[in-house]
Amino acid sequence: MIDDATIRAALDHPLESVSLPRLGKFYGGKVRDNWSLPDGRRVLVTSDRISAFDRVLGTIPLKGQVLSQLSAFWFEQTADVVPNHLIASPDPNVALAWECVPLPVEVVVRSYLTGVTSTSVWTAYGRGDRTFCGHALPDGLRKNDPLPLAIVTPSTKAPKGDHDVSVSAAKLIADGVISAADMAQVSEMALALFARGQALCARHGLILVDTKYEFGRLPAARGGGIVVIDEVHTPDSSRFWFAESYAERHSSGEEPESFDKEYVRRWLVAQGFTGDGKIPPLTDEVRMEAARRYIAAYERITGRTFVADLRPPQARIEAALAAVGL
Repeated sequence: MIDDATIRAALDHPLESVSLPRLGKFYGGKVRDNWSLPDGRRVLVTSDRISAFDRVLGTIPLKGQVLSQLSAFWFEQTADVVPNHLIASPDPNVALAWECVPLPVEVVVRSYLTGVTSTSVWTAYGRGDRTFCGHALPDGLRKNDPLPLAIVTPSTKAPKGDHDVSVSAAKLIADGVISAADMAQVSEMALALFARGQALCARHGLILVDTKYEFGRLPAARGGGIVVIDEVHTPDSSRFWFAESYAERHSSGEEPESFDKEYVRRWLVAQGFTGDGKIPPLTDEVRMEAARRYIAAYERITGRTFVADLRPPQARIEAALAAVGL
């Protein structure tokens, strides 16, 4: 496990953004900065920004390196299940991928009754709802209970600053947001990805609780098929619990041990923030603890030692891109 001195060194120089105007058309997401290349490829730089409640909250040291490398790992581990957009990873923060047209939905798969956000299945269940995104839920469940089956619960893709909304697949189709055929395909792909993720995590003593996937369509020149894009099974897009302590903590009414960004969400909720209004500034202690959890997730899932690259990110990323002809 990485030492605190390394995390503290990274704390002072987070990768908040990079400037690469020579690459062409730019799009900035909540966490990833993207450049569309003229040849049909895309450069994605994963920053250290952290988002929750559909807001950018600040930065977590080394988070971008963890997310980019963990996504590359999962793209490799799931390529035989669902095709993806990744071509190469020339730098710890950088992915080179095929340019895709994103589908206008986020595909969320849930297997436990949990969550703290307004779009979570537990929030809906706790207020008395027994149907969530078109799925009937039984009475008598407690928070953090397993659901009878993993369910696909799509959400709208809100612009930055707005909130995603959980809806049923039927409503998305009826509203013309996505075709029935595409919705059926991405639901099948999402469940297959989730099953592979749960199986691999279980071998490492982890429970993959829920996750979010994004899908896009490849250009016609590359077949026009639907592939998974963005990220897969990272602490930003997924919730992980420790299997060895889940049963005991659940039976005693404690929250499961986790190392996803739920730690940051819970800290914000304790400060009275649930998505609206002024964002409480993350303390250095919270940022460092979050970094430890991200790194622990990477090492436990992959079985590899995380090695931090503390070189100045702007120059490092430019050199890495130049080395692959960009």
